[in-house]
Amino acid sequence: MALKVLICVKRVVDPNARVTVRPDRTGLQLDGLRTALNPFDEVAVEEGVRLRESGHACEVVALSAGPAACKEVLRTALAMGADRALLLEVNGDPEPLAAAKCLAAVIRREKPDVVLMGKQSTDHDYGQTPAMLAGILDWPQAMQASEIKVADGSLLVTCELDKGTETVSVPLPAVISTDLRLNTPRFATLPALMRAKKKPFEILDPSALDLPPLVHHLQVVRADVPPARSGGRVLPDVASLVLALRDEAHVL
Repeated sequence: MALKVLICVKRVVDPNARVTVRPDRTGLQLDGLRTALNPFDEVAVEEGVRLRESGHACEVVALSAGPAACKEVLRTALAMGADRALLLEVNGDPEPLAAAKCLAAVIRREKPDVVLMGKQSTDHDYGQTPAMLAGILDWPQAMQASEIKVADGSLLVTCELDKGTETVSVPLPAVISTDLRLNTPRFATLPALMRAKKKPFEILDPSALDLPPLVHHLQVVRADVPPARSGGRVLPDVASLVLALRDEAHVL
């Protein structure tokens, strides 16, 4: 059985960029910073392409919901090996629930066998959209996947837990969120980026999918820089360490 795989991707500030807080503490100063494909979504794209290369998938579609600037990360997904790309163009950065509703509307139209997406994004770290998407679609879900195997009409997914791993059998269609341990994404080379410009790229209008205007339920009250860590010190013996743990760290 050859699967149709849809990958949800997000545009985030480059994880290597230095982010500062606005002087009025109303949020982060993001103007002028370089953006990139969310690293967790890179893993999802890589896994989808590997499924096609191994003969388990017939098509890999990349999908993003956001402003026109999201085209660049979709081009990266195409350069990594996705067959075509879809951009549901909406203003701003949708919150987890709004993003899940937007993605679900396109997924219902596309009818994929499996949806892959990063377990979280590196900008807000909510980690909520995959489970919300599965709930809206009423599909089975497997979160934080570190291994995916194709079975007959299902997937065997190893999920990362706080105390180890758990392998579950997930019937299709399903939503799978990917962890960094799943694979090592390939690099999108310049020739691949040039070839990606010739691949199908469709821009979707939310009104054509009967989506209502986005509603923002979350508000940033205040943003602060984490306090600087105090320097460490060397203790002369074990007895001093025990006293410090008891009286200062309060762990004993």
